[in-house]
Amino acid sequence: MKQRHFLSTILFLVALTFYSCVSNKKIIYMQQLEEEEAGVLVETSQKYPYETEEYFLQVNDIVEINIKTTSPELNLIFSAISADPNNNMAQMGGGQGAGDAFFMNGYTLDETGLVEIPLLGKVNLLGLSTDQAKDLIESKVAEFVNKNEYFVRVRLGGIRFSALGEFTRSGKYTILQNRVTIFEAIAFAGDLTSVAKRDEILLVRQYPDGSQIHKINLLDRDLLGSEYYFLRPNDMIYAEPMKVRELGSGTTLVETLTLLTTTITAVALVLTLIQN
Repeated sequence: MKQRHFLSTILFLVALTFYSCVSNKKIIYMQQLEEEEAGVLVETSQKYPYETEEYFLQVNDIVEINIKTTSPELNLIFSAISADPNNNMAQMGGGQGAGDAFFMNGYTLDETGLVEIPLLGKVNLLGLSTDQAKDLIESKVAEFVNKNEYFVRVRLGGIRFSALGEFTRSGKYTILQNRVTIFEAIAFAGDLTSVAKRDEILLVRQYPDGSQIHKINLLDRDLLGSEYYFLRPNDMIYAEPMKVRELGSGTTLVETLTLLTTTITAVALVLTLIQN
């Protein structure tokens, strides 16, 4: 009877351990979530048109504002960095050098959406696109310089985002690009761990009237054509762990076999001690 109980326990542990292994189906990105044709060696997917929405500046965004004129004196004034402490690099995320000129010359929208530009004074950029912000600043520069004698450029100061949960290197990051995909952001944070729920990634996105949570499936190729394929400034990506982490089982075959062997040995030792 004891031997039968021992075998039943072993079989149960074996079934539980292998059931807890992480399947490749749960960790491979951009799968074709349908039955694929056999014998096809090279496959080209359909095109997924980008679905992008125009971004409007929000509080705490960093923008780069370059103003050049035909006047050397005005150029010196416009190139001066504001003494506003909000315009320093203390807000830079990990993974970038704190001395990057792109950010050193940037301006942070304060809690009311204002930036203070030398000579032009305080300018409200809240709720404007970068093109609209450019037009507004040009109208103010035109008060000091004749038409066609100045150049204005307004750009987002990179994409800042946070990666939390099952990331190899979770943290807050800044990527010095105007456009960043969610996969680039994940790669920047060292990729997801093997126990991350890739089909239930939470994307917390800020809007002018509040924040909203979107559930993203990284395993589905249709993500490439969705509005969530490209990150927005101040997005937060959260990756939950699978149940396998709660069970404490191995995520690879070697880990699973090691755990299984250790468990069987421990159970056998306990039963031997009980019988003796």
